[in-house]
Amino acid sequence: RYEIEADELRRRIRDGEFAVGATLPRVNELAEQRGVSPQTIRNAFAELEREGLVRVVRGTGAIVQPAAPPRRRIRRGVLVTRDPKRGYIFPAAANPNEPWDTHSAVKTVLKAPAEVAERFGLEPGTGVLRRRRITSPAGQAPFQIVDTWISPQAVASAPQAGEANTGPGGYLDRLEFDGNHGPVSWTETTRVRMPSKEEAKLLKISTSQPVFELTLEEKSARTGEPVAVTVRVIPGDRVELCTELIRGESAAWPVDPVTPA
Repeated sequence: RYEIEADELRRRIRDGEFAVGATLPRVNELAEQRGVSPQTIRNAFAELEREGLVRVVRGTGAIVQPAAPPRRRIRRGVLVTRDPKRGYIFPAAANPNEPWDTHSAVKTVLKAPAEVAERFGLEPGTGVLRRRRITSPAGQAPFQIVDTWISPQAVASAPQAGEANTGPGGYLDRLEFDGNHGPVSWTETTRVRMPSKEEAKLLKISTSQPVFELTLEEKSARTGEPVAVTVRVIPGDRVELCTELIRGESAAWPVDPVTPA
């Protein structure tokens, strides 16, 4: 229920009912208005605070914050390989030949998160197929949550991509070959954030443990539009990002010593 209340507060902030710098109504006041417990409202405030929409100040309340500046995108070259018996293999801080366990695999149609809906050009709240896998190196605790959202148009062009059993090569082979979207291209965006309560429970970590969120936009060669968006959530203490820096033309060796102006 707290997620419903958080959604309602997000809407009111987005619609300008509460401007930047304004203080949201008190917990007890909102709870009475909405017919929920004060704890539900506190949980909703905590959710908005994790997202940076408000800042909760003891004795003052929840203050609406200005929008964060756009994130700087740091690109890094990553090699995607292919095993003829398994399909594509994406880097996950592991040797491609290392065996991995799947702790759970579930597919369902859910309201797409705002970022996913935007990438697909859909209205917020549109139902989108999500394939969730929780995986880890063999014998270890859950290492990552992998959510693959497949656009409705892509599922229509490759129906088996939406089935429980996608067949050899997984959903990507279905999209590339059955849906004629190949070759799919990938762009990855990485950011650090705090986990939701659900994510912390699934990964068996504290809600105070930061996580990496790696979002992979998977684009069709035929339409030029995203056909899938895969979001990986990995505890921050389990990975580090390593990028090889390449000398630009002006920095190619040999270089001249710096000459003071």
